[in-house]
This record gives sequence, C-alpha cells and structure tokens, in this order.
Amino acid sequence: MAGKKESTFTNMVLVLFIITLVASAALGGLYELTKEPIAAAKLAKKLKAIKAVVPAFDNNPSDEMYEVEMPSGDKLEFYPATNGGELVGTAVKTYTTNGFSGYIWVMVGFKPDGTVNNYSVLEHKETPGLGTKMAGWFKPSDPKKAKSSIINKNPGTVNFIVSKDGGDIDAITAATISSRAFLDAVQTAYNEYMKNQKGGTN
Repeated sequence: MAGKKESTFTNMVLVLFIITLVASAALGGLYELTKEPIAAAKLAKKLKAIKAVVPAFDNNPSDEMYEVEMPSGDKLEFYPATNGGELVGTAVKTYTTNGFSGYIWVMVGFKPDGTVNNYSVLEHKETPGLGTKMAGWFKPSDPKKAKSSIINKNPGTVNFIVSKDGGDIDAITAATISSRAFLDAVQTAYNEYMKNQKGGTN
C-alpha cells in the first residue's frame, strides 16, 4: 500500500513538472512572438505623440534621440525634429512625480526658442476623467480661458506656475495639485532643453 502511495505521489510530481515545463515553454514562445509587435506599437505611439507636438519634419526624431538623467533616476527623452536639415522643434518626453497619484508623463513640443508648440499627456494615474481635462485644459480654444493655455507661451518669459500660487497659468478647476504637477513637468522639460540649446551637457 505504501508503495502504491509513493508511486502515485511520484506520478503527480512528474505530471506537475511536465505541465510547468510546457507552460513555461508556451509563455516563452508567446513572449518571443509578441515582443516585436509590442515594441513596434510603442514606437508608433511615440512617433504619433512626437508628430502631434512639433511642427512638420522630414527626419526620424527617434534616430537622433538623446537622454538626460534626472536626480530621481528617471530620464527625459529628447527628439529633435528637422525639416530640410533645419531644426524646427524638439519633442521632450518629460515627467513629474508630484501628481495627486504619482507620476505624470507628458510629451512637450518646443520650438527652437523654447516656446511651447503643443503637448500630449502620455500617462497618468490621476482621478478618472482628469486625463481628458488635462489633455485640453492647457490648450483651450475658448478665449475666456486664455490664461490656462500654455500653447505659444515660453516658460522663460511666462511664469509656468498656477495663478493660485502667483503664477501666470490658470489651474484645472478643482484640480490644483494635478495642474501644479503638469506645469512642473513642462518646466523641467524646458529647463533641460534650454541647457542643451546653450551648449550644456547631456
């Protein structure tokens, strides 16, 4: 009887081992199959964001991308956009850790002089619905909300701080913390962009 139990236990262990082995192989194969499509999808999403924030270009900004490491250990990514060999703008993937729920990632497009051309919110964990507001609040078409827009404004001459704190930009209604964080991400991108423009190291 003891021998039968031992045999049954051995068979169970063997079956479990085979199942684990097959499952691991299947997962490994699935990863290999999906790795390239996922990478291609991420690149396409990034290129779409770059196109949305800088003037028309004829180069591949990803080929000229450079990074700047920040004190937090995260990196800003810079994508120079040129047309006919002339710099028309730079898209900067920037971030802040000061959001209501942590990180906010934004792609900001700067003209060569540092003026904001456009932006796109890439990722956030703020209150549901706030991402939609953030995507449009700081580039409003309503003239009555002109003070909330950062488009065609230069952080070097306009104070990119919410008006509640003495700055020049109106915050999203009932979302001051997220607005502060968003502007912090843009200002960080501007500061590092101008350092590079002035011959700073990266």
